[in-house]
Amino acid sequence: MGKITGFMEHERIEEGYKPVDERVKHYKEFVVGLDEAQAKVQGARCMDCGTPFCNSGCPVNNIIPDFNDLVYRADWESAFVVLDSTNNFPEFTGRICPAPCEAACVLNVNDDPVGIKSIEHAIIDRAWDEGWVAARPAKHKTGKKVAVVGSGPAGMAAAQQLARVGHDVTLFEKNDRIGGLLRYGIPDFKMEKVHIDRRVEQMKAEGVTFRTGVMVGAAKDPLGKGSKVTNWAKETVTPEQLDKEFDAVLLTGGAEQSRDLPVPGRDLDGIHFAMEFLPQQNKINAGDKVKGQLRADGKHVIVIGGGDTGSDCVGTSNRHGAASVTQFELMPQPPEEENRPMTWPYWPYKLRTSSSHEEGCEREFAISTKEFIGEKGKITGLKTVRVEWKDGKMVEVAGSEQVLKADLVLLAMGFVSPVANVLDAFGVEKDARGNARASVDFIGGYATNVPKVFAAGDIRRGQSLVVWAIREGRQAARSVDEFLMGFSDLPR
Repeated sequence: MGKITGFMEHERIEEGYKPVDERVKHYKEFVVGLDEAQAKVQGARCMDCGTPFCNSGCPVNNIIPDFNDLVYRADWESAFVVLDSTNNFPEFTGRICPAPCEAACVLNVNDDPVGIKSIEHAIIDRAWDEGWVAARPAKHKTGKKVAVVGSGPAGMAAAQQLARVGHDVTLFEKNDRIGGLLRYGIPDFKMEKVHIDRRVEQMKAEGVTFRTGVMVGAAKDPLGKGSKVTNWAKETVTPEQLDKEFDAVLLTGGAEQSRDLPVPGRDLDGIHFAMEFLPQQNKINAGDKVKGQLRADGKHVIVIGGGDTGSDCVGTSNRHGAASVTQFELMPQPPEEENRPMTWPYWPYKLRTSSSHEEGCEREFAISTKEFIGEKGKITGLKTVRVEWKDGKMVEVAGSEQVLKADLVLLAMGFVSPVANVLDAFGVEKDARGNARASVDFIGGYATNVPKVFAAGDIRRGQSLVVWAIREGRQAARSVDEFLMGFSDLPR
């Protein structure tokens, strides 16, 4: 490393945020990234640790010590080349990845880890500014045609990799714009959609064909009766049509089936899935009109679910001007500091406070909803009870029931599976969790039971991180390429 003793001389520098009273008035990004001097200091903190656990902690296996060192030496273009070799979209992960690489950093054993995510963010933003990010169209075409179904990070990564080795790739998306849950699940204040748009332009220059507003599935009722999954398709294409037209099909849809809360009063007006609420605001931000948009203005909002999606609902509700926002979490409050000797280099169990929480939110832990209460068909409150965990089982705390006021309830308890009807339409076998059954083996990985049909990303592994989706998309692209050509030069 360029600065052998850097980790002893310099402290971690966090990316900054613009003031709360300023940022809640808009939906633009508000993170203040590292400047060149700060990034150099963070690069200097990277230890000559011998075994860089950060590499394996990162699902796409970014070559982290190398780009850290290059930033320290001010060789930014080479740092970008190293980063780009393993990650198709660092501007996505540099903004919204929770950074398991930092949890695995050797310095994290007894100190603050290197700010790997902030360095990644700085590298890719500079690369775009300097014009280093360029289309890489294939020199020779293979004549093979591949359909990629679902345009989230897994689908985008796979489509780009396959196009770069010469296949004719068509990327299908049921909604009106490319990006999947990146587009309509991640609020703009966490990631503005210009980052997706310019990747789409790059991929078009590399030969990818995009078809939006196209639902791939059964000709009749492709999502299932009463589905709440967002679907703005104007056209349906059946698996049989894809089978005739393409040499291989890769399914990369998201795990979009939201987990429900079937307690008394669930049918009251004012109770919605987070993925009904968040996509609408993103459409408004894009300049569209949404009839009857779900709004939190002046309302007492309760978000059920303590994860990132719940946090996104908190931030959006605050920007709407909610009267109050409360977030429920079924599990007990985690410790503020993890037990490092027990957890390192794995993802630690500890309290995480997001920027949305800091903007205004009450957080309730170890609480369960027993009933939704309403008047004249509309939600007015929730009957709750405190819970504790004994011998691995949840037990209600006697005498802890209470009623909390609510005008809007958002269910953000995660996603149970991809849409079953889509997999059924293709005849793809499912695992016990309802995901597409396919291995990740080096030979024959990502192939389903249906000839020439592959699956990757959330549709195969279940609800997961953007960085895992990129990894699966890249690896599946190699498997598809090998299936079509008998070999593949794509990285795994």
